[in-house]
Amino acid sequence: MDSSSEPLASGSLIRQSYRCTQRPNHVFSPPPAPCIEIHNLSYAYPDGRPALRGVSLNVQPGDKVALVGPNGAGKSTLLLHLNGILRGQGTVRVMGQEVAEPYLSRIRAQVGLIFQDPDDQLFSPTVFEDVAFGPLYAGLAEDEIQRRVAWALDQVGLEGYAERISHHLSLGEKKRASIASVLSMQPAILALDEPTAGLDPRTCRRLVRLLQELPQAMVAATHDLRLVAQVFPRTVVLDEGRVVADGPTADLLADERLMEAHGLK
Repeated sequence: MDSSSEPLASGSLIRQSYRCTQRPNHVFSPPPAPCIEIHNLSYAYPDGRPALRGVSLNVQPGDKVALVGPNGAGKSTLLLHLNGILRGQGTVRVMGQEVAEPYLSRIRAQVGLIFQDPDDQLFSPTVFEDVAFGPLYAGLAEDEIQRRVAWALDQVGLEGYAERISHHLSLGEKKRASIASVLSMQPAILALDEPTAGLDPRTCRRLVRLLQELPQAMVAATHDLRLVAQVFPRTVVLDEGRVVADGPTADLLADERLMEAHGLK
């Protein structure tokens, strides 16, 4: 009998079986689940005018995604669907959970929404109270609230501001305090609406550094293409409520025809 047809010894069988069941990390590691999943989302304003038309996109943990487009493209409307402030037709999931009434409190703890105007977000007498608001109403212990407020203020460079009066802050300081009020809830996702609107160049640079350093997944609606280039590796172009482009920021910003066609240049 030819030796190639002889049965393998039991030790050889064990070794071969072991080799066949090995799982090299670079081959079998599954991709992370998206932290945001949007499928075929449509929304119309109360007057019947469509704002979103069949929007679909996914965001992975840690991704930083810019939403750009002309006024009225649907950017801010899309952000407001991430924590259920607006509810359209289609599917929106956050951290694997559908954005629906029974789960809204849990989802809103995971999605930190930062409004364009910080005065819409800062309503307490002091910075401490604004930043502590979320943890306090989440029922956290006092020492944990103190720890989170101190940590969040440190993250945005507002150490020593806890007892400052919120409405006496500069616009840039208010923007950072708004971000701190969201970070104190330790969300997985930040949703930012025009984060650099109204800021002077120095304050913009400080905010850019902060956004670059924060580890959360981010989705930002903005007209500031310099901010987009500096902070967001991925860009989604919206126009008339539709996704018209989705890809690497450098590629999209270099596409002059695309930029001009959608009011971005």
